[in-house]
Amino acid sequence: MSDHSTIGERIAQVSCFTSLGVLNTTQQLAQACLAGIEGADPEIVAEETLCLVAQTTARAAEVGLREEPDVAAAVIPSILQLPFSYHDYLIGGAIVAQEDTSLVEASRESYGRLLKKSEFYAAQFPPNQFPGERALEEKMEFWMGRISPPGLPEMPGARMRRLELVPILLTHLKLVLAFGRKGPGA
Repeated sequence: MSDHSTIGERIAQVSCFTSLGVLNTTQQLAQACLAGIEGADPEIVAEETLCLVAQTTARAAEVGLREEPDVAAAVIPSILQLPFSYHDYLIGGAIVAQEDTSLVEASRESYGRLLKKSEFYAAQFPPNQFPGERALEEKMEFWMGRISPPGLPEMPGARMRRLELVPILLTHLKLVLAFGRKGPGA
């Protein structure tokens, strides 16, 4: 792909597709968790889930875009930045609605939390490896433990299987992988 407009168009396509997928999948997982886990904190569920989904999406995109390294180099950092971009979007909306810029200062703490969560999930899912079903079952158990309030009667893995969460994320990741592999103009 030597034509820069074609590369630019492909970057835009992949960025748009993966961003929509990350936000949709995060919402699906968070809704299922909040409905199925009594006492779950919506903010913790949202932050942890967004960081998990962004990280696994980046891994799926890396594998799917192996034949397009220029596209991957442009898109992967954007995917990993999604938790922070979404946070900025929400804070911006609150500032506009409330006309209160003091929220900017309060958001710095949120950035620190998001960074730690993103780093945690980065350590769980190695670069350039597609997070398949087995890896998701294993690593999402940590996620489930992190989003669950203490003292629940069932173990995180049992809760995760009861809520049927792995198939939701796995479907999204397979879509990202296939979209990456389809190549430009396909």
